[in-house]
Order: sequence, then C-alpha cells, then structure tokens
Amino acid sequence: MSARPTEQDPRPTGQVAEAVEDFAEYQRLVLGRSEATVKAYRGDLLSLAEYVPSFEQFTLNRLRSWLSIAVEKGQARATLARKTSAARTFSAWAVRQGHLRTDVAARLATPKRHRHLPAVASREGAADLIAAPDQHTPEGLRDAAMLELLYATGMRVGELVGLDVGDVDLVRCVARVTGKGNKQRTVPFGEPAADAIEAWLGRGRRELVSARTADEALFLGARGGRIDQRQVRRVVEAAASESGAGELSPHSLRHSAATHLLEGGADLRIVQEMLGHASLSTTQVYTHVSAERLRHVFQQAHPRA
Repeated sequence: MSARPTEQDPRPTGQVAEAVEDFAEYQRLVLGRSEATVKAYRGDLLSLAEYVPSFEQFTLNRLRSWLSIAVEKGQARATLARKTSAARTFSAWAVRQGHLRTDVAARLATPKRHRHLPAVASREGAADLIAAPDQHTPEGLRDAAMLELLYATGMRVGELVGLDVGDVDLVRCVARVTGKGNKQRTVPFGEPAADAIEAWLGRGRRELVSARTADEALFLGARGGRIDQRQVRRVVEAAASESGAGELSPHSLRHSAATHLLEGGADLRIVQEMLGHASLSTTQVYTHVSAERLRHVFQQAHPRA
C-alpha cells in the first residue's frame, strides 16, 4: 500500500516528492525490497525532495550540497553512504521513467565507511554458549536448537524466526532460508544442529503449541506463536552471560560462523553464498577478522613476537 502524504503526515510537495512515492512502490512491489529498506530510502529521498523539489533543480551540485548539509550536521558515514546510495538509485530510476534526461547522480561519490571488526566468539566460547540452556525444559530445547542453528549456518536472526518446520530437512541437514529481498538460499548444518532440532521437534515444540500457533513456525514463543527477534536476542544474550562468553548477540554468532569457516579453510565464495551476501566485498570483512585473531595469538604465544 502506498504511503502517500496525509494531513496528519505532512511531507514535501513537488515533482521530486511525488516521484519518490512512485519509486518507493517500485522498490517494494517490483524489486521486492524489504519494508525496512524501502522506509530508509523513502526517508532519505523525501529529505532530498525538500532541498530539490523539482527535476529542473536535480543537478550534481545540488546533490553534493544536500550531502554537505548532512556532513555539517555530523551524520555518521554509514548514514551518508546510505543517502548517497538512495540518490544514485533514484536518479537511475528517474532516467528510465523520463523524469531526467541524464543520470546526474551517477557521479556522486559514496563516502567510505569505517569498517569495525565484528565481535566473534572463540570456538570454545561458542560451544559453551550453545550448551548453556537447560535442555530439560521445552524452552531450553528450543533455545539450544536456535543457538545451534544460528552458529551452524550463520543465518540472520530475522531469517531464523521466519523458518517453518518444512524448511528444515533433517535427513540432508539443510535449511531453506528466505533472506533479504525475499531471496531464498539453501544452507547446510551439522549433526549437532540436526540432533538439537530433532529433540526440539520431538520433545519440546509440542509442549508450546497452542491454538494461536503460527501454522508451521519452526520456533515458538512461550505463548505458542512464532518467536520474534527480540526473544531470540534475549536468549543469545542470556546464554552468553551464563556461559561466560561475553557480550554476544545473534549477529555475533553469524560473524563467528563465518570467521571459523574461513579459518578452517572454507572458500570465500562458499561463505558468501552461505551468508546470503550479494557482494563478495561484504564477506571479505571476515578475512580481516581472521588475520586480527591470528596476529593476537602470535603476539601472545610466539617468543619473538
């Protein structure tokens, strides 16, 4: 459904603002972008529409000026990069729609983003974290299965909560995952994860099933509905705290899975496919993590470090 301006929701007016709404619909319905992506792009472009209301004013200098204002406000590099990406994507679309004669934003430089090394658990820490839940309760069986699957596959927490029972093949040890942009991929997992899921399905899930259970949801919350991302985050944080693994999140387990795969000799492109990264450059950050950890071990243990 289109998010057109209303009296209660004042938005910029003009050619560009109107086109932004059409662009948002195109992103949502044609390209299948997630609501979070559409909302972020729409917000950035509506702020641009306040500064550049008409396509006659849609020039490279005006776009650079718009970004300069964001810089002066102290906005983060990641935000500036997203704004630049939104403007470039919108500009290319506007050319195809006949709003612009040339793709003026194609020459708009994207600010470089700082790359922070992600927090990762050690192999031993990950094992201790997964062993933390009390597997004598339905919730404990569920938590152990979720932790095993997050670490085994490196899937996102949003992908985990979206799994249905039919998405998991315990014979072949693979899961069908729906990622960003509704793109599906198949990811493998090992026997520990398969055993944990089987225990959850056989002895835990049926204890939490209720009349309001979300049909075939794999993981259920305490009230019997599909578990949500906040509950999963609390499970990971509690297990990390109890096991002494430190401050870890579901995303930390994703980082840990990728790092340990690469350290074990996995090909970078295989890891890219497993994580569902559109670009290999996104996956390459894990090579930096591995190098940093190896350097740390060298400094701690080598007599000539």
